[in-house]
Amino acid sequence: MDIIGFSHHLGGPKMPLSLSRRDLVKGVAAGLPLAAVLADPIQARAAAETLEAVSIITDGGRSVNAALAMPATTPAPAVLLIHEWWGLNDQIKSVAAELARQGYVGLAIDLYDGKDTDSPDVAGRLTQAVDPAAATDTAASWTRWLKANPKVDGKVGTVGWCFGGGWSLNASIAEPVDATVVYYGRVDKPAKQLARLEGPVLGHFATRDQWINREMVDGFEKAMNAAGKPYTVYWYDADHAFANPSGGRYDAEDAKLAWERTLAFYRQNL
Repeated sequence: MDIIGFSHHLGGPKMPLSLSRRDLVKGVAAGLPLAAVLADPIQARAAAETLEAVSIITDGGRSVNAALAMPATTPAPAVLLIHEWWGLNDQIKSVAAELARQGYVGLAIDLYDGKDTDSPDVAGRLTQAVDPAAATDTAASWTRWLKANPKVDGKVGTVGWCFGGGWSLNASIAEPVDATVVYYGRVDKPAKQLARLEGPVLGHFATRDQWINREMVDGFEKAMNAAGKPYTVYWYDADHAFANPSGGRYDAEDAKLAWERTLAFYRQNL
């Protein structure tokens, strides 16, 4: 299977009104590779529509929303997905649907309070507007909700890409889980914070990434060692967003390998 990193919104035509939801879901159910679904806005919309909208009141008293994908058999381990800076769009929901096909409860949470965009300028403003305390409350509350859900077998993991990659790690620090996956997200955390982790961390990073660079990741490894926490870091001869099939920096071979490693990591730890 392929996977993406969500560093570019997948644009394209709106879903034709004459195309029924049944036709769309049929295409998704046919088992198209994830990258093919995400590269086609119509298929991505179809995959997104298979999810259920859910909401909770957080421990901080706020109402928050997410999209839930259920596997064929439950109880099952769960994966909390955290969106890129574009917001909780069809592409993120499509990955939750794919994880459900792989046998996991997929929960794609929303840190933007219902907002999403395909404009880099707007995405930047949305990212800057995120209140870390509120985002932590959201992520931790959803993780606790998964842990208490009778459809979940008690095992929970996280995954995120870039903005969401950093928040995948933040979420696991706030409410420890069994497995954390970071796709080229910020990992510059001190050992004191990383000591809160319970499960191992898997990181996918790119050698040509100018932001999530080797200096940052080296510091993360040193801090993880100081905290005595298990982790695995993989480097790919690629650029930031190498796992995004819609962008010019997409590397199909490395994206496929990273996804295979992610699934193997979940199979081992969830």
